[in-house]
Amino acid sequence: MSEETQQASRRALMLAAASGVVAAATPVLAAPRQTALADLKKEADVACLYHCDFGEPQRFVQMLQNISNHYSAYGADPFALQLAIVAHGPGVKFFLENLDDTPWREEAMVPKIFERVEDVAKNGLKVHLCEITFSRLKIDKSRARKAEFVGFVPSGVAAVATMQAKGFAYLKVG
Repeated sequence: MSEETQQASRRALMLAAASGVVAAATPVLAAPRQTALADLKKEADVACLYHCDFGEPQRFVQMLQNISNHYSAYGADPFALQLAIVAHGPGVKFFLENLDDTPWREEAMVPKIFERVEDVAKNGLKVHLCEITFSRLKIDKSRARKAEFVGFVPSGVAAVATMQAKGFAYLKVG
């Protein structure tokens, strides 16, 4: 693809994105999206998945800081950098509305932790939650945070492997 064609494609994408700003400003209340493994695609020059299978809040906050730093190194350019979190096991707890009736019910939710996720998601971050974790722990998927950037994959570990096979780098904090 020529540089001219790439620039035209980027302009068209930016125009489409700008026209969707009004729709994006409306709160998303629908159920989180469902993504098949085959639909996980590398769409930027550099793509990286952050593997979140841990439940320690300080480690999660460190991961968010690393993601923020990662975006800042690329000027938050969505054409240059694509980041995703794949969460399974205890890692899904950070994406729940509350911890009632979960293995973490005795824990306190870290105040404003999801606001921090929303802040970094403004740069294009996608979060893929493991359906198997929700099923195994008997957590209804409707309890996941309702945000455009949060969705489900059939299996967290399969998503990690699929994304790596498609060219995503792998990072795990801690």
